[in-house]
Amino acid sequence: MTCGDLTNGYLSQRLRTRKRIIAAFMLLTALCCGAYFALGGNSPALFYAICFLLGWSSGYWAVFITVSAEQFGTNLRATAAVTAPNFVRGLTALLTLAFKNLKLLLGTVPSAALIGALIILIAFVALFQLEETYGKDLDYLEVV
Repeated sequence: MTCGDLTNGYLSQRLRTRKRIIAAFMLLTALCCGAYFALGGNSPALFYAICFLLGWSSGYWAVFITVSAEQFGTNLRATAAVTAPNFVRGLTALLTLAFKNLKLLLGTVPSAALIGALIILIAFVALFQLEETYGKDLDYLEVV
C-alpha cells in the first residue's frame, strides 16, 4: 500500500489530476479483486503476486484524504481530513455484520465477492460525484 500511495501521489502531481488517478487505481483494485477470486488458488507465486498488486492498487489513501479535505474551506478542512478516514473505518463494522449474515445464505467466497463488488460500485458512484480538486484555489471559508 505504501508503494501505491507513493505512485498515486506522484501520478496525481505529474498528470495534474487526483480524481482520474483515484479512478484508475480503483479500477485496478477491482481487477485485482477479481483476479484474487478467480486465480488466487492456482499457485503460491501467483497468489502472492495478486496480493502485492492488490495492496499496490489500493494504496491511494493519502490522495483520498487530500481530495476529501480539499472539498471544504479552510475552516472545515482539518475536520474533513480526520472525519473521512473515520467513516471508512466505521463502515468496517457494518460490512462485517453484512458479511456474517450473507455468509449463512451464500457461503464465504460469494459473500466476500458480493460485498466487495457492491462497495467498489458505491465508491465509483461517490468518486464521480466529487469535483476535481487538483489546482483548486483552497483559500476560502465555508459559510453556513
